[in-house]
Amino acid sequence: MRISVTGHMNINAATGDLVRKAIAELLAGTTGLVGISCIARGADSVFAEAVLDVGGQLEVVLPSANYREAKVKPDHLAQFDALLARATTVRIMDFDNAGREAYEAANEALVQGVDRMIAVWDGQDGQRAGTGTVVELARQRGIPVDIVWPQGAARG
Repeated sequence: MRISVTGHMNINAATGDLVRKAIAELLAGTTGLVGISCIARGADSVFAEAVLDVGGQLEVVLPSANYREAKVKPDHLAQFDALLARATTVRIMDFDNAGREAYEAANEALVQGVDRMIAVWDGQDGQRAGTGTVVELARQRGIPVDIVWPQGAARG
């Protein structure tokens, strides 16, 4: 079972805990689990940790060769590096530099060959290539999407 994630980067710590618990409940009992994530701050990393917590394998999709250096903030580096080290597979999109095209390619990779997608999403999204865009892309491809936004969750 191949499950990818999309979601908000700007969730607070309390929301991260709520989301991790909700994702773990969704994933519980899934055999042969492979989670696909870009391991960005917030939803992507919370999902990756939940996948590993339930014994699944982690596949990482990086938008560009310089993604870590260009986009991962110092307060997220330790978590990012730890998840990257635990990944079974790391796929780097064919872009030297992070940017809109690289993110769109990574979003496309998240919907290729997956059985399901989890979206950590409050239903609000106005930006191109944001969570709502990826949810719509998955739905257009016939991929079932589980929306995770537990009671009490907040962006922050």
